[in-house]
Amino acid sequence: MEGVIFTNILQEFDAGDLYTRYAVEEKPDDRDFTMHVHECCEIFYFVSGEAAYLVEGSRYLLQSGDIMIMRSAESHRTKILGRSRYERYVINFSPTMIDNIDPQRRLLKAFFDRPLGRGNLYSLMELDKIRLKTVFHDVCCCDRDDYGKRVKALTNLFMLLDAINDAYLKRGTADATPPRSLSEQMVAYVNIHLFDKLSVPILAKQFFLSPSQFSRNFKHATGAAPWEYITIKRLTAAREKIRGGETAQHAGESCGFGDYSAFYRAYIKCFGCPPKNDSI
Repeated sequence: MEGVIFTNILQEFDAGDLYTRYAVEEKPDDRDFTMHVHECCEIFYFVSGEAAYLVEGSRYLLQSGDIMIMRSAESHRTKILGRSRYERYVINFSPTMIDNIDPQRRLLKAFFDRPLGRGNLYSLMELDKIRLKTVFHDVCCCDRDDYGKRVKALTNLFMLLDAINDAYLKRGTADATPPRSLSEQMVAYVNIHLFDKLSVPILAKQFFLSPSQFSRNFKHATGAAPWEYITIKRLTAAREKIRGGETAQHAGESCGFGDYSAFYRAYIKCFGCPPKNDSI
């Protein structure tokens, strides 16, 4: 059927603090992939296709066997570059999952001890100590019951995190350098001033660009228009505060929403529920 996108989620497991998926698009269409953020960490394993990954203004051209890592609230988007079969594995997990074994969270240094959008990609050569495809298959395609799936996933997840951490430590401080490209600088500036009074004209003036130039460059770098990006990031931060015990009104105000009714509507549109549903 010409024009139809064939999406096939072959395996999926959702335990709340742990989500795994193995998926394939036989004829991927870039329009089906949008910028998004998670409240958890993500490990993405690229099997095949023609794609790049946009993370906070950085663009990574993917090769088979590459791994992308993202921490909570780190924006990312797949950029489809061709029509060949797009195959990948995805693991999302809450950082709190490792606290009983690694209370210092040393295994998560590669996720959190770096600037946004820097050092996200790990190649097959860097992680040659483990058989990546076997590990991801065991995590995402286990045929046990839910308890067995979780045990299998956690066993392999810790092995994977250890390999990523070793590779991160071998890199040294290369990933900690300041943003280099204009797009990286733009995204970094927005994140530093995320909760301030922002507008596209204000941001464009900061970089000596017209509003249309800024918007075009920003969307090319992140996969989202500036205000869409800002709103999603603010809502994610507000949700975290609400779940931490803050009132919805205070969380909205502290995250840059001057009008509570606008915050309320945006929250429902983004998360599918009112703020009170996420309060403790």
